[in-house]
Amino acid sequence: MIIPIDELIDYKGNRYELTCAAIKRAIQINLTGDEDLKKNKGKIVPTALNQVLLGKVKYKVEEE
Repeated sequence: MIIPIDELIDYKGNRYELTCAAIKRAIQINLTGDEDLKKNKGKIVPTALNQVLLGKVKYKVEEE
């Protein structure tokens, strides 16, 4: 499964923050690549979403 539907449904945190983190991670993957892309058949957004949801990459919200 490319997009972790169960993890998305069970996610209890702020969905807006999750979305922002996934978008930023997708941009990073697009620019630099990632080893998980091969497993996900080159799909950048699902790879980024997986990494953020499963905790492979960490993010924090910066207060303005």
